Amino acid sequence: MQVRKEVLRCYALAEQFYLKSFPRPEVSLKLRGKSAGVAELGRNRLRFNQVLLEENAEAFLAEVVPHEVAHLLAWQLHGRKIRPHGREWQQIMHQVFGVEPRTRHQFDVTRSAHQGYIYACACPDQQHALTLRRHNKIMAGQIYICRRCQANLTFLHVDESVTAS
Repeated sequence: MQVRKEVLRCYALAEQFYLKSFPRPEVSLKLRGKSAGVAELGRNRLRFNQVLLEENAEAFLAEVVPHEVAHLLAWQLHGRKIRPHGREWQQIMHQVFGVEPRTRHQFDVTRSAHQGYIYACACPDQQHALTLRRHNKIMAGQIYICRRCQANLTFLHVDESVTAS
């Protein structure tokens, strides 16, 4: 709810600045991994990492949300040929949102990028901790092999201390 309100606030600022209306994006909190947010330009969609939002609410709302909204606005104003963090995006961050245009967040990603799916190979005393994405790919039939012994990885168990959150 906080993210959606901040997205709407950013759009109101942009419309006031540019004296133009912009289509509102779809907003999702289903982004996983190390990224705090992603702007899907052609789909007019913003995806945010709920774990990083919960752990860094104030900074997330003040920096990440305007960052991603600025990507959509820059694309809608200037088209496809601009650089992702180029002059147009930076101008929106500075002039419209009053936010320092940083390209990366500084959040601790330990919890959001957990690797809790334990796999084994033929190496003695070797286990591999994989992400949910890789685990799901293996469950769907994709084969992953150990770089050292070249054996297929086989699922052992879920590390509950990492995934239970």
